[in-house]
Amino acid sequence: MKGTFKLAKVAGIGVFIHWTFSLLIAFIIFTNYRTGYNAIQILWSLVFVLSIFVTVVMHEFGHAMAARNYGIQTKDITLLPIGGLARLDRMPEKPLEELVVAFAGPLVNIFLALITSFVITFPDNPEALAVQLSNSVNASNFFLYFFIVNIVLAIFNLIPAFPMDGGRVLRALLSFKFKRHIATRIAARIGQFIAMGFIFLGFFSNPFLIFIGLFVIMGAQMETEHTSSKFILKGFKVRDVLMKQYQTIDANEPIKTAIALLLDSQSKIFMITENNEPVGTLNRDQIIAALSERGENTDIRSAMNKNLIYLDVETLLEDIFELVSANKSNLMLVMENGFLVGTLDTENLLEFLLIKGVKSR
Repeated sequence: MKGTFKLAKVAGIGVFIHWTFSLLIAFIIFTNYRTGYNAIQILWSLVFVLSIFVTVVMHEFGHAMAARNYGIQTKDITLLPIGGLARLDRMPEKPLEELVVAFAGPLVNIFLALITSFVITFPDNPEALAVQLSNSVNASNFFLYFFIVNIVLAIFNLIPAFPMDGGRVLRALLSFKFKRHIATRIAARIGQFIAMGFIFLGFFSNPFLIFIGLFVIMGAQMETEHTSSKFILKGFKVRDVLMKQYQTIDANEPIKTAIALLLDSQSKIFMITENNEPVGTLNRDQIIAALSERGENTDIRSAMNKNLIYLDVETLLEDIFELVSANKSNLMLVMENGFLVGTLDTENLLEFLLIKGVKSR
């Protein structure tokens, strides 16, 4: 994700923080200052927020460790002002596996709340509790706040709305009865209905609920489209969608050769060869960047992407859908018995989806 900075690497998983997180810190300092808090009170507020985001990271690691049990790796975890995001290589598609992975995060929050409860002296009555919580975060009520927030996080994340954990739990439960794309559609619609409630309440209480509601609506729609696409691709292989006609350019040619081909054809991504063997790929953005930075006479070798992605002609499209989606600007090489037989890119796969989607209506 753009605009992120690496904090650490834990259990082989990179932990990043988005630059917008600094805006949250600035907002907390500003609001606390406007409220009249002194420097010590503001410091306690910042420490508490940072502790919550450590909790959020642990929540995401809960998902990551559960997914690892099923052979699913986590690319990275990113801290955002609205929470954390763990990018898995793929989502588990078996209902039981998805149920376990989805529940793992909230279970971390419940576990942290349970551990914290041993160091808290709970107020004797609701009035005493209200008094403690009416004060700003300080040494005496820090763990009480921490306990309550973890309970709230666990409950909130289990609201049945994508992309929150509860949406995936609901989808997993529905998948025991329905096909996955149908279960996703039902879960997404339920989540979007709940999101409309968030937006409505946001106008009368906390405006942040409006943002959450919009986030849920968009996340649910994306999940529905993603799952529907995979269902349409079910049973088809790379062989069914590969491009046998593709444009090649020699690695020693200047960038101006690629520019001429870009302007004279429909191709936006080219295979780069040397001695008739593929050595890289070159897309439109890389051509423009090379032209801007080094001029039209620079050789293509210095601008090309050398990380080639190979696909077997018999691979199921549903199994490589995430891979193709994650490499939108790359050309993938299709092999059969060790020989190059064609290429595949995102645009071609999307056209195939469009055609098959229309036919299936």
